[in-house]
Order: sequence, then structure tokens, then C-alpha cells
Amino acid sequence: MKSPYKNIHVIINPVAGHNEPILNTLNDVFHHYGLDWDVSITHKFGDATRMAQEAAASGIDLVVGYGGDGTQMEIANGVMGSDTPMAILPGGTGNAMAFELNIPRNLHQAAELICQSSHRRQIDLARIGDRQFMLRTYTGPEKEAVASREEKDKLGILAYPLASLRVLKQLKPVRYWGTLDGEAVEDEGMMCFIFNAGAWGGVQLPKAVDINPSDGLLDVLTINKSVSSLRAMASYELNTGRGQMYVHHRQAKEIVLEADPPQTVWIDGEAYGKTPLTATVIPQAISIVAPE
Repeated sequence: MKSPYKNIHVIINPVAGHNEPILNTLNDVFHHYGLDWDVSITHKFGDATRMAQEAAASGIDLVVGYGGDGTQMEIANGVMGSDTPMAILPGGTGNAMAFELNIPRNLHQAAELICQSSHRRQIDLARIGDRQFMLRTYTGPEKEAVASREEKDKLGILAYPLASLRVLKQLKPVRYWGTLDGEAVEDEGMMCFIFNAGAWGGVQLPKAVDINPSDGLLDVLTINKSVSSLRAMASYELNTGRGQMYVHHRQAKEIVLEADPPQTVWIDGEAYGKTPLTATVIPQAISIVAPE
């Protein structure tokens, strides 16, 4: 079978969540398909973006990222604005975008997909200030409540529901207001989320909340202050199948959000600052290899 790509560049984050023979696996698969490939290794934040930019400018057919969602977002920043597609080799803890696009979490299978699939999914990104994000931004928890790198390394995907329970203990009602595509809105809730994609750490938002990362819209979800909603959210994060998350769900291309009191803002799991914020969608910003 002939691969749709001849020359690819793989960017590897060596501190990603999996302990596996990366190069041996990739060599076995890519050699079988006769691909020309080379590798860059990241050492610090920003390396993957720079490497992806350089690879795209060199005329490479495909930029591939091995790592978690943070690594994939850096690579997306690097290829955005070029005609070069990207591909995901899930090597992190949650691998939410891989889950969103039905990309295998097994390294060998994900590498096979790159060699076999000519299908590419056009994906929106979003911008807040000088930062782009692929998955989500949200308000509420302080740094000590979120899943740490040590917890992710030790517990894997279980780090996320455990962190969610810590978050629930510290949340208090907040008044949110702002505009969605110029229309004034006001709400009260414990947390406010702005989603571009619906997967979170290997789980998916309920089907009643339809979030499409290719629709040119951002999805705003405010979790209300009822105890039943918070318990249901914890149940959902633990993937027990019990309960329903009660939220206000709206969509817009541009979201201006303020809060009283001001809230900590997180972008794809990284602390960014405090509200207010303005989030704007970047439609069809990147192209990612996905199953046919």
C-alpha cells in the first residue's frame, strides 16, 4: 500500500506520559511503507512550535507530533498559516484531541494511520490575547487544585477525576457577564468553559452537548451552582455513567467574558491570567490526519 506522504518530520517530546520504544516502533512502520523521515527532540516550551515552523517552511509533506495535547498545540501553532498538515502520535496522559478525532492511542496503530489515511480533518483553533488553543479554556480553579505533572506521571488518566474533586471543593458561585457575538449575556455559575473540542482527558462531553471542532464556533458552558450539578460533574469525570451535568450552553465566534470576583483563566491546562478575556475562533486553521 502506498503512503499519501513521502517526507515527514517527527517532533518528539521526551517527557511525555508514555514509556515506550518510540524510535524503534516508528522505524518499523515507516520503513515498511518506504517513508523518508527525520526527528527533532524538544527540550523546552516553544521548541515544538519553532521546529514545526522550520519543517513546514522546508517543504516537508507532513509534520508529526509525539506527545500530549500541549505538544500538539505547539505544533498546531507552528503549521498554522501554511499548507502543511499535521498528524498526532498520542504520547501524553489525556490525549484529548486524539480521542476527539478517533486516532488510535496505540503508537504502532497511530503510525500506521499516518501511512494509510489520506483523509485530513480541518480543525478550528481559538485565540485569547497572544495565545491560541485547540481544546478549551476555563475559569475557576487555582493552581494547587489542578492535576500536577507528578500526578499525571503516577496515576495516568486517573489524575483528572481526582483533580476535579479537589476543584469542586473550592468552587463558589460567581457572576459572569459579557457578550457573545455582540449580544449581552449574564449568568451565575461555579465555572465557565469555552470549548473548541469536546473531549477531555480521554472522555467525551455528554451527547446532549454537541461540540464540533470544525464548525467555526466556540461553545460556552456555564455550570450552575446546584449541588446536584456538581455531583453529576464529578460522576461524569469519573466516567461512572451516573448523573447529568446541568449547564447553560451557548455558541459564538467571539466571546467577551468578565467575572465577579475575577477568576483564574486556564488555556489547555496552563494558567494564563485572570478574567476578563476575549476568545475568538480561527476557523479551519489547521489540517490533521484522521481515520477515513
